[in-house]
Amino acid sequence: MKRSVVPSFKWSYSQSKKLTSVRKKMRVLVFLIICQCAIKSVKTHSTSNPNVILLMADDLGIGDLGCYGNRTLRTSNIDRIAEEGVTLTQHIAASPLCTPSRAAFLTGRYPIRSGMAAFSRVGVFLFSASSGGLPSEEITFTKLLKQRGYATALIGKWHLGMNCESSNDFCHHPLSHGFDYFYGLTVTNFRDCKPGQGSVFLKGVQKTLVIPVQIAGITLVSLAIVQYIGLLKVPFQALSYCLLITAISFAVLIFFFYHFRHLNCFLMRDHQIIQQPLSYENLTQRLTKEAMQFISRNSDAPFLLVLSYLHVHTALYASKNFRGKSKHGLYGDAVEEMDWSVGGKSTNWEGGIRVPGLLRWPGVIQAGAYIDEPTSNMDIFPTVVKLAEAQLPSDRVIDGHDLMPLLQGKVTRSKHEFLFHYCNAYLNAVRWHPGNSESVWKVFFFTPNFSPENSNGCYDSHVCFCHGDFIKQHDPPLLFDLSRDPEEKVPLTPETESRFYEILRVIHLAVDNHTRSLHAVPDQLSWDNLLWKPWLQPCCSSFLQSCYCDYDSEGSLLEVHSG
Repeated sequence: MKRSVVPSFKWSYSQSKKLTSVRKKMRVLVFLIICQCAIKSVKTHSTSNPNVILLMADDLGIGDLGCYGNRTLRTSNIDRIAEEGVTLTQHIAASPLCTPSRAAFLTGRYPIRSGMAAFSRVGVFLFSASSGGLPSEEITFTKLLKQRGYATALIGKWHLGMNCESSNDFCHHPLSHGFDYFYGLTVTNFRDCKPGQGSVFLKGVQKTLVIPVQIAGITLVSLAIVQYIGLLKVPFQALSYCLLITAISFAVLIFFFYHFRHLNCFLMRDHQIIQQPLSYENLTQRLTKEAMQFISRNSDAPFLLVLSYLHVHTALYASKNFRGKSKHGLYGDAVEEMDWSVGGKSTNWEGGIRVPGLLRWPGVIQAGAYIDEPTSNMDIFPTVVKLAEAQLPSDRVIDGHDLMPLLQGKVTRSKHEFLFHYCNAYLNAVRWHPGNSESVWKVFFFTPNFSPENSNGCYDSHVCFCHGDFIKQHDPPLLFDLSRDPEEKVPLTPETESRFYEILRVIHLAVDNHTRSLHAVPDQLSWDNLLWKPWLQPCCSSFLQSCYCDYDSEGSLLEVHSG
């Protein structure tokens, strides 16, 4: 680890730009979690019970911020956090996908431990009326801080489920996981949520349904023909039932995708839907206003605020005052608008999981320092829990480590000797940072097969999958030294690395130890938990009214609840 007021970070803008390019080309579902942390004590520099503000952004590349080398996007407010705090140069998301990474962030545990890593193709929640979500048995840092008297709020994106058995049981809702106040989206910012931005589903649905539709059509026509010419006696009632079931199935499917925006893209305050469908007009300003109001309401007591931006995940959007102002189109506009607010897909390649990590605490951690040791977004859990003088759970494995000794210079090495990178529920890669070396070794056990062939992404299916014929297994695994090859361009071989087999042996032992620590848990991302269930569908009016309401813009609701 290197720590100094004068930046010792050697990552060039050209390298970070290339990693950002890789991330954009190879994203799995277009979801990427970034954690930037600003921890500050408003009235005291005491290291106990500080106020905590956690800022999160989706799909923000490590090369998109000025403090990480970008010279064309204007992110002066975020850069100021870096100048006044610590920049983590090897900060790693626990997953390249949004749902599992957020679960890891809140619990301090690999998503595989909580059932938030999928064995199926789809690794995130797609519908508001799915029954899966972050299990109630999981302990979040918000629950622990709430027990310590903290006011807690989530403003922005949740994406960890909502209901279990009815449309209003809210078993997976943020308020069931330790938050006092919630204003935001329960699912995510799909392209389908914004007219004219395309669809994340259309190509996959068309490809998936072609064969079943053909089979159903041919079967029904054939049955009708043989019944008509008398070759086979088919009970008329059975044929009628088949036709009816087929017609109803297609009617429901057409209804769902035609009304997708209304059914899945809505804004909530606590348990109440206040805008359905979601309007993007001034959305970032609304999120920022809610955050400022929460801070103002709780200025005399300890609080925890998680401000989880929709920026810069697609569908891209920017408010009128920021539209067309950057040098990088709508994406750049969105980044700069998010930076304004601060002032006021993904794979396990480095471009998909290495993310910005900034922490600020004037008077407690050194300003302008750079830490080049591996850290994880799972580290936020034990860090804030210990700062609040709460007890870490002793009945489960916590994979994150307290960052404060590293941030304050009390230790020089990260406790993360190994980090395990999952593609859904499948162990994809492992990172090893030996205690006696500056090397950071990384192995890949498999990589995705891109489509069309010879392309640089999974464009035919829109997403890259993690098992079966969708991947290429590597035996021996691909090996890289990130300290010399951060862009993972040239895999090492026994001829180019004399310790090749020894490195693989150590990593395999670490994998065995890690695997033995895992226990079977219910799969929250099974097909049964992922599929849309009409009886779980939240609706602020009625289906006949297309689930439409807009209380947020009209301002007709009661004043914001106290957090």
